[in-house]
Amino acid sequence: MFKNFIRTSMKLELNDQQKMIQKMVREFAEKEIAPIAAELDEKAEYPTKTLQKMAKLGLLGIIIPTEYGGAGLDTISYAIAIEEISRKCASTGVVSSVHNSLTAWPIIKYGTDDQKKKYLPILAKGEKIGAFAGTEPNAGSDLGAMQTTAVLKGNKYIINGDKTFITSGPEAGIIIVFAVTDKEAGAKGISAFIVESDFKGYKVGSIFEKLGINASKTSELIFEEMEVPKENLLGKEGDGFKIALSTLDGGRIGIACQAVGIAQAALDESIEYSKQRQQFGKPIAKFQAIQWMIAEMATRIEASRFLTLNAAYKKDIGERYGKEAAMAKLFASETAMECVIKGVQIHGGYGYTKEYTIERLFRDAKITEIYEGTSEVQKMVIAGSLLR
Repeated sequence: MFKNFIRTSMKLELNDQQKMIQKMVREFAEKEIAPIAAELDEKAEYPTKTLQKMAKLGLLGIIIPTEYGGAGLDTISYAIAIEEISRKCASTGVVSSVHNSLTAWPIIKYGTDDQKKKYLPILAKGEKIGAFAGTEPNAGSDLGAMQTTAVLKGNKYIINGDKTFITSGPEAGIIIVFAVTDKEAGAKGISAFIVESDFKGYKVGSIFEKLGINASKTSELIFEEMEVPKENLLGKEGDGFKIALSTLDGGRIGIACQAVGIAQAALDESIEYSKQRQQFGKPIAKFQAIQWMIAEMATRIEASRFLTLNAAYKKDIGERYGKEAAMAKLFASETAMECVIKGVQIHGGYGYTKEYTIERLFRDAKITEIYEGTSEVQKMVIAGSLLR
C-alpha cells in the first residue's frame, strides 16, 4: 500500500551562507544602527550615512545579480537581512526593503537589458535610493482607480498626476511609477515607468509627519508635464497592473520581515526589563502573568518567522507565493502589534515614556498592518487564492 510513498522532510535550518549573512547583518545592526535609531526617529532624520555603509556591505543590492554589481543572494538571505535591520531600526528596514524589493526587483524581472545595465548597478551601489509610486489620494488598495496619466508624444511619455505615501519619496533618485496609458482599458490600461528624480516636471510634494518609522521620509510626488524617455517604459504598455501586483507580492515578504524584526525587538526589550524590574521583592519575570505574555510573544514570533521564510522559499524555488506572502504579512504584522502592546504592558508606566525603546517600537509597529496592502487586503488575497 505504501510502496510508492516517498519520505520527505522540510528543512527549517539556514544554510551556512545564510547563517553568515545573519551574523554579519546582526553585528552591523548592533554596531551601526542601534546606537542612532532613537535619535534618527526623534529628529525624523533620513539614515543616509547608514545606507551608505549598508551599500558597501552589499545590502542595498542583496537580490541584484552579481553581473550588475549586486550580491546575487536568495530571497531567504534578503528576508534575514531585513529582519535583523528592522530589529534595531524599523525605518532603516523599510527603506532597504522598498529599495530592494519594490524598485530593484521589478527592473530585474521586467526590465530590458539596457534598463538593467543602466539602473541596477546604481541601485546596488546605493548611488541612488529607490522608491515605488503606485498609491494616489483616491487609489490606495484599489490601484485600478489611479488617475495619473501618461501620454506618448514623440520619443517621450508626458506624465501628469499625484502620488502619495511614497516611502523615501524626498530622497529617492530612481522611482517605479505607475500611470494610465489607456483610459478605456481599466486596469489593463496601466503602465509602469522607471523615473529619475531629475526628470523635468518631477517634484516632491508634502512630506508627512507620521506616528512611527519617522526616519523613513514619506511624501507626495507630483508630476507636472513630466518628461520620461520612451525607453523607460517598464515592460509593455498595459503591463503596469500585473507588474504592480507581482512586485507587491515580493514586497509583502519584506514588510513581514520588518514586522518580525519589530516583534523580536519588543520581546528582547521585555525579557531584559522583566529580569531587572523588581516588585514585591523579586523580578517581575518571576510572576506568571509576565511569563505568559512573554511565552505568547515568543510563540507568535516563531510562527511569523516560519511563515515569512516559507514565502521566501517559495519565491526562491519559482513556485507561486502570493498567498504565502499575504499570510506572512498578515500574521507577522498582527504579531508585531500584539507584541508591542504586551511589551508596553510589561514595562508599565515606563513603557509609555520615550526613555525606553518599547515606546518607539509601539509607534513603528502599526504601519506594518497598513502599507503594501492592509490586513483586510491580505485576507482578500488569501481567500481569493483559496476560492478560485
